[in-house]
Amino acid sequence: MSIAAAAPSADSAPLRSAAQPRVVVHKFGGTSVADADCYRHVARLLQARPEALQVTVVSAMKGVTDALIALARLAAAGDAQWREHWHDLRARHRGAAASLLGEHAGASVEWLDARFDELAELLAALAVIGGLPEEVLDRVQGLGEVCSAHLLGQHFLASGEPCAVLDAREVLVVEHGELGVNVDWETSAQRLHAWRQANVQQRVVATGFIARDRQDRITTLGRNGSDYSGAIFAALFNADELQIWTDVDGVLSADPRLVPEAVQLEALSYDEACELAYFGAKVVHPQTMSPAIQRGLPILIRNTFQPEHPGTRISAERSVRGPIKGLTLSAELAVLNLEGTGLIGVPGTAERVFSALRQAHVSVVMISQGSSEHSICCVVRGNESERGRDALLQAFGHELAVGQVQRVQLRGGVSVLAAVGDGMAGQPGVAARLFESLGRAQVNILAIAQGSSERNISVAVDSGDATRALRAAHAGFWLSPQTFAVGVIGPGNVGAALLDQLQAAQPQLLGKANIDLRLRAVASRRGMHLAPRALQRPWRAALADAPSASDLDAFTAHLLSAHLPHAVVIDCSGSAEVAGRYEGWLAAGIHVVTPNKQAGSGPLARYQSIRAAAAASGARFRYEATVGAGLPVITTLRDLVDTGDEVLSIEGIFSGTLAWLFNRFDGSQPFSALVEQARGMGYTEPDPRDDLSGIDVARKLVILAREAGRELSLEQVQVESLVPEALRAGSVDDFMQRLGDNDEALLQRLQQARARGAVLRYVAALSAQGASVGLVEVPVDHAFANLKLTDNVVQFRTRRYCDNPLVVQGPGAGPEVTAAGVFADLLRVAAGEGARL
Repeated sequence: MSIAAAAPSADSAPLRSAAQPRVVVHKFGGTSVADADCYRHVARLLQARPEALQVTVVSAMKGVTDALIALARLAAAGDAQWREHWHDLRARHRGAAASLLGEHAGASVEWLDARFDELAELLAALAVIGGLPEEVLDRVQGLGEVCSAHLLGQHFLASGEPCAVLDAREVLVVEHGELGVNVDWETSAQRLHAWRQANVQQRVVATGFIARDRQDRITTLGRNGSDYSGAIFAALFNADELQIWTDVDGVLSADPRLVPEAVQLEALSYDEACELAYFGAKVVHPQTMSPAIQRGLPILIRNTFQPEHPGTRISAERSVRGPIKGLTLSAELAVLNLEGTGLIGVPGTAERVFSALRQAHVSVVMISQGSSEHSICCVVRGNESERGRDALLQAFGHELAVGQVQRVQLRGGVSVLAAVGDGMAGQPGVAARLFESLGRAQVNILAIAQGSSERNISVAVDSGDATRALRAAHAGFWLSPQTFAVGVIGPGNVGAALLDQLQAAQPQLLGKANIDLRLRAVASRRGMHLAPRALQRPWRAALADAPSASDLDAFTAHLLSAHLPHAVVIDCSGSAEVAGRYEGWLAAGIHVVTPNKQAGSGPLARYQSIRAAAAASGARFRYEATVGAGLPVITTLRDLVDTGDEVLSIEGIFSGTLAWLFNRFDGSQPFSALVEQARGMGYTEPDPRDDLSGIDVARKLVILAREAGRELSLEQVQVESLVPEALRAGSVDDFMQRLGDNDEALLQRLQQARARGAVLRYVAALSAQGASVGLVEVPVDHAFANLKLTDNVVQFRTRRYCDNPLVVQGPGAGPEVTAAGVFADLLRVAAGEGARL
């Protein structure tokens, strides 16, 4: 933006001693003065402030400027409905005056009627001439600010507060140039000086948006001109700072409608604010910055409705804390691409492109050109794109005809994502981080631009990917709170399924839920892979190439080294040694999610220490999949206990493997053959004795007992093993070969149960009398006798559910189901952290 005469600078302005009171200019937008209650709120806010000279620039009431423009267009089009809308608008202002001023409203209502009568005469003239000259539109649309300043000024006077109302058209002189509005600072300063001679009050209410040109005709400063007026008056009054009051707490790191986790920015430099404003941030307009930059005037963005909030401070000071301050998204754009071998090494090609676009009145938002000079790419506004394409086709018509230029391409539906921050200057890897985040979110980049100041990196993307791109970049620069460093231990059956689910769901979670789960470490018994940032390739290949042996100390250190907001260990190992580390991880603030039953059913003292560590640090310990795979067994029990219910007994079938075996065991084939089938289908542990021994079921019963508040240990559970004593030692192969030795005994038990009208089921039971796990007979009409395949089932008898127990039933075995339960726990942790922050 050019300036006809230099804005008053800090050096040229009259000096005030440190003892002199501060001069502050306040600017209130239309939302802040939407009605009489808002005017009263603004007045109270201003009256509570200590400034000796207080200048308040106001916009029109919310929606009034648009309504005035619509009135003018209706009248110019000969539409008689303008009169009805005129009556509505006048009634709104009269109503605001009556409510705001009460018994003092009479004179203001007359004043408003006079203004609206003038407006009606002007609109009637437009209806006659059938056109809408620009100077007439400027006169019409500026009425809202004039009325707004009058209402606030009269309210101060009615409250006994001396106040002068400044119509900016008496002071401010501007002219419109190609680069925007030019302020005649010298003439404006002289007129303000003369106005102040006659108006010495220390409270001034001024109109925004409107001014006069050098020919003394009424004009406006364009859309967002009220903010610009605030900055201009701040310079003319030699203010100490400009406070722009709006309906948000300040400038955010991104649009909160697209990124709910956007964070408040405490401070911005002028350059950062200009970049953010240009690329779509709506809180402050680029024009506002120019007078402030000229004299080093701080700008504060404040919330009218939360005045206690400090807001965002914009000044010459630079803060390089973090490379990126904010991200913006500009929509409704298009990409114009001129491409051809004849462009290479030819001077003046770029000048011809931009000259053609300038003559077609096409604004260029972004420019990108490769060093090969084979193509020049421009991002332009969507509503100007076809005009721009036609201009290039005409300008390079000869080159297209002879083949020196191959094509002029236009692609609509484009958005520009801009990452802005003074801290990126001189810091390697910022662009890489942005591109990595977008790549991980499956966002294709159409064009890239970065200035030599290294303050802004802009990328053009398809508008369909724009929101996902913004969220991915926001998380990629750690501006989002829900960013997790994830480490997985034990990629066996369940762990492998979980890793596959995690990698498949990661882009969707990042794009739709703003949950960034960065898989940074995978450890098995044979090796460990530590990703520098996040695992980008298939985890199996990464683990196969693992350069180091498994080291859980290094694993933990690597998770914490990224300094991400959260870290989580997912233990799918089944190892007691790994479970022994839970306390330390939780104490360090690392979340733990696991299907490993060793912690929940192991030594009671260790279990209590783990729970205490989680409570002390706030880290989450989640183990839903230790019982019932993906079923909400523990969640249901926890809800019962947390809401004050008393658990009387728990009965259930907690092994999907044993459920499947006894659902299928009908005597038509030997029990050992069914075990072989279950093993082949992946239903059993690698050693089926781990299932048949009943210890796994006993562990689950201990976990539920402890969740219910009982201090039960595994040794206190009576366990019936289905593994003959002679087969409990030896290799798995030997066991499988000799398991048939027990078939006859089990067949006899089945036949005996049938004779009594029952079936065999392997049941865990907890009651006041104790805990047991074993093979029992249940009637054929019992719920446990009618399960499907690998279903688990649990019955909770509580004080509330005494006569009719609460039943949870569903698939309880298989790697995919169990992994899904673990994944659900991980997402609960992520959702809980987002809510807590």
